[in-house]
Amino acid sequence: MISFKNLQLINPIIRAITESGYSQPTEIQDAIIPSVLKRKDVLVSAPKGSGKKLAFTLPILQLLGRNPTEHTNIRVLIIVPTDEIGAQTEEKIKQCSKYLSLLTFRINDGESTDSQLAAFRKRIDILIATPKGILEIAEKKPINFSKLEILVLYDADKMIEKTSINRIKNIQKLIPNHIQALIFCTEASDYLKKSVSTFLKNPIEILLEARLASIESISQSVYFIETRDKSGFLIDMLRNSNIKGFMVFTQSKYIADELVQQLENAGISTGWIHGNRSIAVKNSVLDGFRNEKIQALITTDIAAKGIDVDKILHIINFDLPAIPQIYIQRIERIRRLGSEGSLISFCTAEERMVFKNIQNLIGFTIPVGTF
Repeated sequence: MISFKNLQLINPIIRAITESGYSQPTEIQDAIIPSVLKRKDVLVSAPKGSGKKLAFTLPILQLLGRNPTEHTNIRVLIIVPTDEIGAQTEEKIKQCSKYLSLLTFRINDGESTDSQLAAFRKRIDILIATPKGILEIAEKKPINFSKLEILVLYDADKMIEKTSINRIKNIQKLIPNHIQALIFCTEASDYLKKSVSTFLKNPIEILLEARLASIESISQSVYFIETRDKSGFLIDMLRNSNIKGFMVFTQSKYIADELVQQLENAGISTGWIHGNRSIAVKNSVLDGFRNEKIQALITTDIAAKGIDVDKILHIINFDLPAIPQIYIQRIERIRRLGSEGSLISFCTAEERMVFKNIQNLIGFTIPVGTF
C-alpha cells in the first residue's frame, strides 16, 4: 500500500496530514506529488473529489519548507475561480502547514480592497486569489511578484473561458515568465491546452478519467420543453413536490437572478448563490437549505464549486450544461450520498444537440419524465 511517506514528504507535513485524517494518497496525489517536487510543470485533468487540492498543496509546502526565508515577497500564487474555493484551499494549506513556519494570505472578494492592502506590507509565502480579486488589488497597489516561484491555476477550465481569459492574460503580465506552473482542471479541452500553453514548459500531463460507473443507478429524467415555459414548469413542479430541497442549476448568474425573482413572486421559498454574494450571505443561504427552510437553491456550476451540503439528493438542470462532463459532475454530488436521489433535466429545442452529447457520454438513454 502506498503511503505519504513513500512520496518522500518531510515529517512536519506527514504529522499534520495524519492528524487531519489522511492515511494514504489518492491516485492523482501519487502521480502528481513526485513531479512537483522535481520542479516539473504539470497539467492535470481529473474529476471532482479526486484529491487535486492536496496534490499541489503538499509538494508546495515541502518546497517552501526546505528553503524558508525572511521576506515580504510572494513565493506562491494560487488562482482559483471563486471565493469559496479560495477559502477551502486556504483551510487545506493551514491544515497541512501547522508545523511549518509559512504564512498564507487570501484576497477575499467579499471585503473592500483598501482593507486588505496592509497585508502586502508583511510577509506572504502563499497568496490565494480569484482573477478578479488579484487584479483589483493590483490596480490599487503594485504587487511584488519578483520572487515568485510557483503559479497554480486551480479549476482552470472554469477560468479559461472566452469571457474571463483576458483576466488570466492580465495576471500573466504581472508575474515572471520562468516559474513552475501547476495547472489543474476537470476537463482538459483543446481550447484550454492552447490557452495555458504559454504558462508551461515541457509539462507532465496527467489525465484521470471521470468514472461513469454507478451513475445509472441514480434516477434521471428529461422534460422537453419550450424556453418560454421553463420557469412556469419549474414553479408547478416545486409546488406539487413533497421534496424540501432542490439544487437548481442555471447557465449564468443573470438567468439565476431572473429565475429567483419569478420563484419568489410565486411564493416558492428560494435561496441563491453566485459570485457577487459575500461568503457570510452564502453561508446563511446554505444553512437555510440544510434546515429545509429553502425549497430551491439556485446556482451556477462556478458558484456551486465547493458547496458542501450533505443533503443534496435532488438536482434540476434548469439549463443543460454545454460541456457534457459537467453533467457528470452534477450527478456525482448525488452518487456520493447513495442512489436514492434524482436528477431532472429541462431540454429546449436549442439544447437537443447538447442533450445528445450527454447521452453519448454516459452511455444510456435518459427516460422522458412524466408530470
